[in-house]
Amino acid sequence: MTHPASNTIDPFAHLHDENYDAPYVHPRCKARDMVTMAGRQTISLNGQWRFTLDLFDEGLRQKWFAQSPIPISEWRVPRDYDESGAQTLSVPSVWSLAKPEWTYFEGGGWYSRTFHYSADHPGERVFLRIGAANYEARIFLNGEFLASHQGGSTPFFVELTDHLLPGDNRLHLNVDNRRRPERVPMHHFDWFNDGGIYRDIELVCLPRIFIKDFSLSLAPDDTFSTVECIVTLSGPVSGTAVLSIPELSLQHEITIVEGQGKIRFSASLHLWSPKDPHLYDCTLDFGPDTVTDRIGFRDIRRSGTSLLLNGKPLYLRGVCVHEDDVVLGKVSTIEDVRRRYQDAKRLGCNALRLAHYPHHEHAAKLADEMGLLLWEEVPVYWAIQFDNEATYQDAHNQLEEMMTRDRNRASVIIWGVGNENADTDERYFFMKRLADHAKAFDPTRLVGAACLINREQFRIEDRLADHLDVIGLNEYFGWYEEGFEGLRQLLANSSPDRPVLISEVGADALAGHHGSESELFTEERQAWVFENQIEAIRKINWICGFFPWLLYDFRSPRRQTTIQNGINRKGLIAEDKTTQKLAFDVIARFYRQL
Repeated sequence: MTHPASNTIDPFAHLHDENYDAPYVHPRCKARDMVTMAGRQTISLNGQWRFTLDLFDEGLRQKWFAQSPIPISEWRVPRDYDESGAQTLSVPSVWSLAKPEWTYFEGGGWYSRTFHYSADHPGERVFLRIGAANYEARIFLNGEFLASHQGGSTPFFVELTDHLLPGDNRLHLNVDNRRRPERVPMHHFDWFNDGGIYRDIELVCLPRIFIKDFSLSLAPDDTFSTVECIVTLSGPVSGTAVLSIPELSLQHEITIVEGQGKIRFSASLHLWSPKDPHLYDCTLDFGPDTVTDRIGFRDIRRSGTSLLLNGKPLYLRGVCVHEDDVVLGKVSTIEDVRRRYQDAKRLGCNALRLAHYPHHEHAAKLADEMGLLLWEEVPVYWAIQFDNEATYQDAHNQLEEMMTRDRNRASVIIWGVGNENADTDERYFFMKRLADHAKAFDPTRLVGAACLINREQFRIEDRLADHLDVIGLNEYFGWYEEGFEGLRQLLANSSPDRPVLISEVGADALAGHHGSESELFTEERQAWVFENQIEAIRKINWICGFFPWLLYDFRSPRRQTTIQNGINRKGLIAEDKTTQKLAFDVIARFYRQL
């Protein structure tokens, strides 16, 4: 017996398809797809988007992106997605703070909106830029899958040119914030797992051949006067680019061959430093494309166990900070970053460690202007899957996206490749590759990692150190480890051959909770911990920086005592970013004495 052929699609096929996401992986957006944003005009897509949570990935299974956005009254068969009646969510924002019942949601979220497009110039190319979306994003335009991206803190670009329609276009973005063991960070970490598109989203319209990337920096020689400019175009064309720095009355032609160009020249420079953050207005032209940036020139290096900035000894008076806010979540406004830096300066800081992932790009731009040094890092955090090549490629790409984005920021002096990772063979080879890549990609900065100690010998020792310029030491003597004899022993046993930064140190304190120094979670205990820490390390000449953990209290759901209540309370200032604790003045006094 035969059955007549059916002309209808099986409406139940998606229920049994466990490879439903396979068509929506490749191509992946990577660092190679990035476009320099220096001075570019954009079309903002920020604002209200239609939004639907999707715990079961029905949007991919049922192809929500391909369904016409008509009201329910016009449906001929039932659906599980009502785009025309969907609620709205602001972009940028995190869904975790949009509604109380969404606070801990981990899964997929679907964003949709239409935008109008008409070409301004023949041959124009159009790119979608998303500043960051946590963690995996998939982009669909007019019902067609274009690309995906992994990594919750770095920008990515998708070219829309060949897929745009004249007039209205429908854009769908699927964002998935699930914690997974193969991701970077993995499923176990110590901050809040916000979900959503939490940085700017915009269109960038460019000529057919444009300046894709450029770096402009002080070359790492001993003259402090050699400038190097490297240019990459969007295609393998040849010609001449022109670099202009009006303040120096300087204009140089750069020969471009097959899309690449490089030049070195001498200039009498006003060097950038925290005390004197001098920036030059710089312009680069190629054909119809122009990029502009404000760039500082400085030299950072290590010499033995010392740090040198522009040839002079440097001690990093630092503090760590998370990108977190009780109202905004992981969204960072320029006002929030400015307040962060003003509080750091009141503390006496000349440096911040931006933990534990790339922060918003305006953090580095503002640091350039305000004269603050930055340690930027990727979330190779705790026990990620060091034996998984796909995990390495994810970390590698996040590192390169961060470096590509901020390569022209004088304030950034350290690329961080990891935090508190146990010294296993798998971890060593994984992070060695990252560190070596960072050095090859950018020889004008230092490479570091926040390391654990050798517990058997009780000293600062890590095989990775041979591939680092600076060793970060995370230690919590007086808090997680009772007393300070262990710290004194550790310092006495150690003789590193390169600079060490105390990359984390501190204790929890509930703002306004007072008592004796022996009572946990009091402001007095936190202040006492720092006083003893400072006394132990202040005369150790191979320690070149101190980074208290941290400036503000921040949300961390893994911390569930009645005092913590879902918040890591090691901040020198409470989560309201106003209430100052006693320890703030302890650190400020120490920094004034340096």
